[in-house]
Amino acid sequence: MAKLSGTTVMLTGAGGALATALAQELIDAGAELILVGRGEAFAKASDRFPAKDVLEVDLADPSSIDKLKKHKADVLIHTAGAYSSQDAQKATEQDYDDLFGSNMRTLFHAVQGVLPHMIKQKEGLIVGVASLQAAHMKGPKEALYTASKAAVSAYLLSLDEELKSKGINTLTLYPMGYLDTPANREAGLEWQDTIDLRALAQALAHAITRPPRAHITELKIYPDH
Repeated sequence: MAKLSGTTVMLTGAGGALATALAQELIDAGAELILVGRGEAFAKASDRFPAKDVLEVDLADPSSIDKLKKHKADVLIHTAGAYSSQDAQKATEQDYDDLFGSNMRTLFHAVQGVLPHMIKQKEGLIVGVASLQAAHMKGPKEALYTASKAAVSAYLLSLDEELKSKGINTLTLYPMGYLDTPANREAGLEWQDTIDLRALAQALAHAITRPPRAHITELKIYPDH
């Protein structure tokens, strides 16, 4: 098991299926959590998991940056995001705003919130979640989603190149298939065709404990099939 005693992790999207699996693994590894999110699922996560701080904020709002700056995190794991698909000719401005707002803008605000402390302490790790479509750079009927997640990848890789001299690295997580979530089960997906969330969380926890000279910049997690 990864050892994260003494490490403070800011976890966004708290209450979501992926964040829930990560929260349990991080706590088991000894990390202190700062939970960030909003809504009913976030409230349940706040009750379920012991946390150093709990921040109910809308990361799509620029005002969230100053709220995050008040809290010191060694690691940011950004799981907040959204998915939708649409025919190319039927895509709307609202689809564009929703996907880039949820997937890219929220990440940008979260990063701006944690960077001052990380730069000051000359150490930090920023983790974001891309997608299979972003890894392949294509997704039929998912052009906007693919583009928004590809932007996440490009942003994180660029940050890594810029900030590594300051002791800050990034890690882009690519789930290379559907996650084993209640929603995907209800949609008819079989468990054996999906990615086990606890196993994914264990792999990511291991990755974030790697030292700078053995840093993992991109992590692809596959289902069995």
